[in-house]
Amino acid sequence: MRIDVITLFPELFAGPLQTGLLGKALAKQIAHINLVNPRDFTTDKHRKVDDEPYGGGVGMVMKPEPIFAAIESLPVLQRREIILMTPQGQPMTQSLFRQLSADYDQLVLICGRYEGVDERVMHLVTREVSLGDFVLTGGEIPALALIDGVVRLQPGTVGKRESVVADSFEDGLLDYPHYTRPAEFRGLKVPEVLLSGHHGAIARWRRQQQIERTRQRRPDLLQQWQLSSDSHDECP
Repeated sequence: MRIDVITLFPELFAGPLQTGLLGKALAKQIAHINLVNPRDFTTDKHRKVDDEPYGGGVGMVMKPEPIFAAIESLPVLQRREIILMTPQGQPMTQSLFRQLSADYDQLVLICGRYEGVDERVMHLVTREVSLGDFVLTGGEIPALALIDGVVRLQPGTVGKRESVVADSFEDGLLDYPHYTRPAEFRGLKVPEVLLSGHHGAIARWRRQQQIERTRQRRPDLLQQWQLSSDSHDECP
């Protein structure tokens, strides 16, 4: 997978893209990240990428010309999505990550700054995505979250594929609790069922924990899960 990031601050990506599983995946060329600074496509001596908004108002707006030129400089793969990182977009979800990971060979991420981008950039955009119902100083942090979520699902990034399948949100529920050695720590014990070696009982306990944890923390997700066609017989 190829991911092109249009950003005025490519240096913000240096550390995260070299760290952990994401860094290893990029080193193995499971995905390729290309950082593009629209300032490199300006034509004036001041390399100006923003200007005052027409009609007045506070703040500055990113100009369309550098963004258009930056995107037009990129190769075009057959399955390509051009995404604007914006609080007005669809929320990031695990299902979105799955879709982007499976259905596209190229993602172009536009990171806005200031008061946003000139509306004419929307003629290039095929999807708007938001990290949440809040405003940040720019689209770089949301872009990093999307990159991490999508690349993580690419084959070869995570060693054990089943660990990805069992994650929170993969089947509509939150993940079950995890424990490791020691079996007792400061009086806190690992549930006996996990020490039993009874795989069927462990699977049932974990499913029960998923349902109960989702009921307590995300009742909205539980309601959606209960409405799905294959979950009715499982929910107590």
